[in-house]
Amino acid sequence: MTRITTHVLDTTTGRPAAGITVKLEQLNSAGPLPVAEAVTDADGRVGDWLPKGVAAGHYRLVFHTGTWFRASQRESFYPEVVVHFTVRRGEPHYHVPLLVAPYGYSTYRGS
Repeated sequence: MTRITTHVLDTTTGRPAAGITVKLEQLNSAGPLPVAEAVTDADGRVGDWLPKGVAAGHYRLVFHTGTWFRASQRESFYPEVVVHFTVRRGEPHYHVPLLVAPYGYSTYRGS
């Protein structure tokens, strides 16, 4: 089984993005199936939300960025950031960071 973690940084302030709701969904022919939901901690991280991990397959992380920006009284262009990725057999860990700003974002496979 594979562990999935994430880390969100606000590139405008250069600080961790604490308090963003993140949903993990598995994708299959029936559509997205909820797997887990968490809120980023003070360091902008969601660590071990699934200690037993997930099976190989297609997944997506849904970051509720619009709600988070509104809470800090800032405008933003993207109400959500959705990151699709594939978990392959034999991989022990996927770290999927998100760098976010009001009008842009970037993501990559971290370590």
